[in-house]
Amino acid sequence: IAAGFRISVGTAHAYVHAVIDLLAHRAPGLTRALREADAEYVLVDGTLAECDRVGDGRAGYSGKHRRHGVNLQVITDPQGEIVWISRALPGRTHDLTAARTHRIVATCVRLGIPALADLAYLGAGGTFAAPTRRSPCKELTARQRALNRAHARLRYPVERGMATLKRWRIFRHARCSPNRLSSAAKAILTLERQR
Repeated sequence: IAAGFRISVGTAHAYVHAVIDLLAHRAPGLTRALREADAEYVLVDGTLAECDRVGDGRAGYSGKHRRHGVNLQVITDPQGEIVWISRALPGRTHDLTAARTHRIVATCVRLGIPALADLAYLGAGGTFAAPTRRSPCKELTARQRALNRAHARLRYPVERGMATLKRWRIFRHARCSPNRLSSAAKAILTLERQR
């Protein structure tokens, strides 16, 4: 960027961060985003945004994905359009813990919005619906299997929202500080909502 505009690297760096911060400031909060979406229900999922710079190595390391990064919670509408992206938490944060930290569960309950989620959100309560987990040495009943299939049919568009998010290179492998990924997530939310 600096060479293309014939400015110093420091100036280009400052401009990029200023624009990211401006876009991040324009991103809606959770309650406003859910009200504006006005969806019959929402889809919730979490993802790991890989990052090669780590401050505290243990907090940023996800044992599930076996890499360093940050945990982002994503809410989409029933068509898979991104409604809201959370701020970044350390990569080892469990999805249910992240949803509670960002008050997604409490906000959905307060607004009366049903949320469909995967098994990582089992036990969230409130308006969250998760599939039934098979107990060890025990099979699911035909009714439970049918409910799980119906849940999966309604929930699959969230993967479209995750693909939209991962289309942004910074979430595939960030080379910046993990602290900057919160601003980047909010800036991208602003840009995706303008489309």
